[in-house]
Amino acid sequence: MNERKTSITSPRPKSPVDFILGLNYSDIPEQTIHFARRCLLDLIGVAAAGVNTPLSIAIRKHATEQLAAGQGGVKMLFDSRKVSPMGAALAGGMTIDSMDAHDGHKLTKGHVGCGVLPGLLAFTQAEKHFDDREFLTALVIGYELGTRAGIALHSTVGDYHTSGAWVSIAVAALGARALRLNAQQTREAMGIAEYHGPRSQMMRVIDTPTMLKDGSGWGAMAGVSAAYLAADGFTGAPAITVEDQQLTPLWSDLGDNWRIHEQYFKPYPVCRWAQPSVEAALALCRTHAISSTDIDRIEVATFHEARRLSTSLPENTEQAQYSLPFATAAAIVFGDLGPEQVSGQALQHPEVLRLSASLKIVEDDQFNREFPARRLARVSLLRKDGRRHQSEIAEPRGDPEAPLDEIEIVRKYHQLSEPLLGSERACQIENQVHKLGSGDGLSALIENITSDIASW
Repeated sequence: MNERKTSITSPRPKSPVDFILGLNYSDIPEQTIHFARRCLLDLIGVAAAGVNTPLSIAIRKHATEQLAAGQGGVKMLFDSRKVSPMGAALAGGMTIDSMDAHDGHKLTKGHVGCGVLPGLLAFTQAEKHFDDREFLTALVIGYELGTRAGIALHSTVGDYHTSGAWVSIAVAALGARALRLNAQQTREAMGIAEYHGPRSQMMRVIDTPTMLKDGSGWGAMAGVSAAYLAADGFTGAPAITVEDQQLTPLWSDLGDNWRIHEQYFKPYPVCRWAQPSVEAALALCRTHAISSTDIDRIEVATFHEARRLSTSLPENTEQAQYSLPFATAAAIVFGDLGPEQVSGQALQHPEVLRLSASLKIVEDDQFNREFPARRLARVSLLRKDGRRHQSEIAEPRGDPEAPLDEIEIVRKYHQLSEPLLGSERACQIENQVHKLGSGDGLSALIENITSDIASW
């Protein structure tokens, strides 16, 4: 793990609660603020790409009908209908999760921003905090809390749970800050969120992909609920993952080691575990000038968890996004892998289906030992003329050790957002994100990302 340490000039807070309630914009290094803007732009692009998925349409309908606004209400991501803050957090988290292209973290084996951003947007609107510097400060806090909570929970329990289990804690912390809770209320909020966060079975949805995805929306909703419950006197402390003395070293570097920099960015909208195989296959095709029609079959050696991404003939986008065979085959056939290659007519493409059905996955003991710190694969393409081409060991692009550059991240944002938002609106949002921190406020950006796709 490449941990980037950055010192700050002011004394760093001494506990998670102090960090949550006491961190100021001026305490955060400029490169960390810049990285937070990068995360925000990437998440907005993924949300735009996900809005028209059946998953997003269904969850926003559910939020509108079952989690109504009551007094006031807030708008959802790219949907101007008003719902409760809990409903907006649920819908936003699942909309981002519906297109598996959002940032993540290797040791949490999941995604921080997917739940943190919708929770933060819900509190921002509900409590009318439109200070852009405060928004960026809270976003950084969310990543710092969420990353540590995810590592803590994975290191102390045996079950492989979804991101929602620990995203809930980070969102509750942001709620405590937005609601100006005191230190004890903040502890109660995180304790409630930890207890109610969805400890859902990640490998179940890997083996049988459905719209449940990574639980991030449900975790965001639980975190929003927890903060408002704590404000009303509900108790739930302690959050073990935050307060267990054995975990103190994990939390002791808050404000010193900015773990937001450890997030990876995905170049493709499929499960991270499938991406080493995609990279290896594309590299072989480029190096040896191989077209899909040259290939008889594909062999992939990888780690156990990736082997279980085994659906070869997906019937919907959820199955396609969680399919190593389909993602690899589609990348070979189309020469790229974007939302249009894991949805719609691409799911019936005969050449993609032929190659996907031909792909065989085997486990490699070395790759198993390296997981989760590294996600590795080796691909062999067996040509119809009998020749065999084997790749080097491949890892996914976009990790902190081999990051996507600024140009590629911005290009990805536009590729994801422009088909639905149009070029003008996508550029407006990009400019508004880049200006955050100038002190000009947040209202224009909030209006832009909570208006309907078709309203501009």
